[in-house]
Amino acid sequence: MKLLVLSLAVLLLMSHLTPGVAQRCWNLLGKCRHRCSRKESVYVYCTNGKMCCVKPKYQPKPKPSWLF
Repeated sequence: MKLLVLSLAVLLLMSHLTPGVAQRCWNLLGKCRHRCSRKESVYVYCTNGKMCCVKPKYQPKPKPSWLF
């Protein structure tokens, strides 16, 4: 029983200390971060105030100005 409690405590601690887990955004194609990498750009902002970093190939393409 003590082993079970100890293993649950370790798993709980490891889940909080795991680095690199970021909140997902933009239909799960982007990640909420303070700073985007070189290959990413900001399109929207996350609910937590961080930038939603999305690769340009997943961002919508702008419509030409001559189309209505």
